[in-house]
Amino acid sequence: MSSNQAAKITGVLFILAAVSSIVGLLLYGPILNGDDYLKQGSEHGNQIVLGAVMELILVVSAVGTATTMFPLLRKYNETIALWHVCFRFLEAVVITIGIVGVLSLLTLGREFAAGGALDAASYRAAGTLMHGVHDWTFLLGPNFMLGINTMMYSYVFYRSRLLPRFIPILGMTGAALVFVAAMLEMFGVFPQVSAWGAILSLPVFANEMTLAVWLLARGFDKSALASLSLSKRKSEALAG
Repeated sequence: MSSNQAAKITGVLFILAAVSSIVGLLLYGPILNGDDYLKQGSEHGNQIVLGAVMELILVVSAVGTATTMFPLLRKYNETIALWHVCFRFLEAVVITIGIVGVLSLLTLGREFAAGGALDAASYRAAGTLMHGVHDWTFLLGPNFMLGINTMMYSYVFYRSRLLPRFIPILGMTGAALVFVAAMLEMFGVFPQVSAWGAILSLPVFANEMTLAVWLLARGFDKSALASLSLSKRKSEALAG
């Protein structure tokens, strides 16, 4: 795959990840919001399943960005490139666990509706547990792990000059802020869905969209790519 192809595919995957994550969360509305979520979830089963499909697209897109960027990142720093792939896969695994939690909650809601709401307290206790699984995976995946991943690839882009400096600077800033937001949410300073959480997450979202548009329109800097390739060949020659 050429660097130009890798840039365009990466840009498309970042946009796909952003769109699918937002749509998936909106589609989950009936089963994640409100007091009557078990009944509402069962009544909007297909919508919930479609939301899960959107999040699966997010998982595929996240892994895709890691694998398409790896050959370029490793030319500058192979260790960070490998870390990025591993942590991106871990982010995808955490998100997938959240998807299973939501689909399990849907199954519980259908059983609750079919049983005529008998033993409602037990159903709601199980529902609270599954809600917790989703909430924690939503915190650890698209927030905590996202901050780590964004910091790693943004640092490499900053040092390698593969992109204009303002993009990785925005990325590192956004990564730090979304990581801080995740930590504050973990310790209950403010809830996951809040104005502060949205404000602290906005820069990392802006970075991903700016990065995606730049990669689609301009790609990676050709002179920086040439310099990285030359340095790699020199290193291999010295090692040989």
